[in-house]
Amino acid sequence: MAPEAAGALGRRISQDLGVLTLSLVKDKCFANARVNASAIAAGKSILTLRETPLMEGQTALVIAAGPSLYQSNVIERLRAYNGVIIATESCFSFCLRHDLVPDLIVTVDPDDADAITPRIVRWFGDPSLTAESLQKDDYFARQDMDPRFGEDELRANAELVELVNRYGPKIRICMASCASQTVVQRATEAGMDIYWWNPMLDDDEAPNSLTRAIHELNGLPCVNAGGNVGTACWAMAHAVLGKRQVGLVGLDFGYYDDTPYFRTQYYREILDLVGPERLDEVFVRIHNPHVGRDFYTDPAYLWYRNCFLEMAEAAECETFNCTSGGILFGPGVKWSSLDDFIQQSRFIQQSGGKAGKH
Repeated sequence: MAPEAAGALGRRISQDLGVLTLSLVKDKCFANARVNASAIAAGKSILTLRETPLMEGQTALVIAAGPSLYQSNVIERLRAYNGVIIATESCFSFCLRHDLVPDLIVTVDPDDADAITPRIVRWFGDPSLTAESLQKDDYFARQDMDPRFGEDELRANAELVELVNRYGPKIRICMASCASQTVVQRATEAGMDIYWWNPMLDDDEAPNSLTRAIHELNGLPCVNAGGNVGTACWAMAHAVLGKRQVGLVGLDFGYYDDTPYFRTQYYREILDLVGPERLDEVFVRIHNPHVGRDFYTDPAYLWYRNCFLEMAEAAECETFNCTSGGILFGPGVKWSSLDDFIQQSRFIQQSGGKAGKH
């Protein structure tokens, strides 16, 4: 293959993913929002978070489940951080296994009604998971998002069920209105404190806007989540909680260069789309000058990354990438070590800011 062909198809696909993604999720997002309407009406909006201690302090740290989270040995430093910690549901297991209780977790994906087995609920521990269902779907077993899932899925799931049940009453969760019934039920049964919101799915001022239709249905505030839960956490930090500085850990939007394609999140979909012969045309390689090594990404994560950079440049907060890996760098994102971000957060607190407790 000519060098210029490597990743070219992936970049072209990425440019169309906004429209393609909306076409795939719009029906289930609206359907889930309608099903969740009564729970939303009886519950709380994310704006209620502004009445909690999470508003204290000027900084927040977002933790996502990128591969750098498991290669950087960050847990002791995360425990040393005394600001607000916001975690994706995908790294909930990592946090609880290490006795780290996030101040807030976020979930946004509507799950796939056509999937062989429910997936998003797995991040919360699925009490209904069976060996038979695992044989039908290798989504978790083959990925590097949480290595624990690939060791012994049933045992890891049982452990997570117990952890979530134990810590559930201590957890605040930002629940998207489009979340599946399995996720809502799991969070409710675990005793989590639920705060509802609408993800912005399209331009709310456009004719026939789905975002506007869902807002008219439930009246919830709409947040631009950039198409993924990691960006949603970042948006909650600055747009809802008003944090002026937000650090990122595990928000890689890509894979280490030695990761087999098979272990990437959207491998099955890409394989179905282009076949095994054209995989190198779809996966895009990017050199990270901050760590001096190459990473690669797929069209979806490339789209997420480009959306994040556009949003970060316009945001009224400083964003510090402390992942030590991945492809999220560029205008609006400052590269930093986690130690430096934590030290800076302490300085801000000592200078008069008050950090939240977790």
